[in-house]
Amino acid sequence: MLSNTRLKENRTTRDIFVNMILASVSLFVNGFGVYLTIHANIGAGPWDVLNIGVSKTFGILYGTASVAISYAILGIDIALKEPIGIAMFIDAFVVGKSVDFFNRINIIPEGHSLATGIPMMILGLIIMAYTQYTYMSASLGCGPRDTLLVALTKRAKKIPIGVVSITLLSLATFIGWLLGGPVGIGTLICAFATGPIMQMAFSSVRFDATNVHHQHLADSFRVFTEHKAA
Repeated sequence: MLSNTRLKENRTTRDIFVNMILASVSLFVNGFGVYLTIHANIGAGPWDVLNIGVSKTFGILYGTASVAISYAILGIDIALKEPIGIAMFIDAFVVGKSVDFFNRINIIPEGHSLATGIPMMILGLIIMAYTQYTYMSASLGCGPRDTLLVALTKRAKKIPIGVVSITLLSLATFIGWLLGGPVGIGTLICAFATGPIMQMAFSSVRFDATNVHHQHLADSFRVFTEHKAA
């Protein structure tokens, strides 16, 4: 139940713009959480293993690799006719470029041991969990990867979503590792602790993600056009 969070209905142009800003700020801070998990230097999360592997292989920034992969996944989501929201496009761009920003200013020393790396990794996951809550509360769409997971689960039919998720994460990790992405204890922490930490964060603010009705892109444009017509 969403007992202390009002569902965003995005009925007006102003509502949509305010929630776009909420989603953008949330995802920028989320990028700081991602930055911490990578900077912990004990192995990155599954998708970040892939992002870093691609960035090393092609000699591009992490954020550029992340944006390219995110938009590629978004393209698959669209091809699979999954519901798309405005915030999905924001997600695909902002998080990766936020990590590039924090890499550039380098405000946190890189971890050099498990004693410093594990707390940094956990802090990053906690930040990511709470910013996922504020991002989702904007009701403008989930991330491209989450949408892909749902799409694949629908088509896998009798295969549980947990099995589909593990398969998808394993594939991302394996390809990223082949490309030179960092795999380590942190990869396992991210794979197995992200869900429980997110559940803890959502419970602490009494947020139920299943009660959020994300506005589809077509409906957002309809609000914009109706406003102009009025």
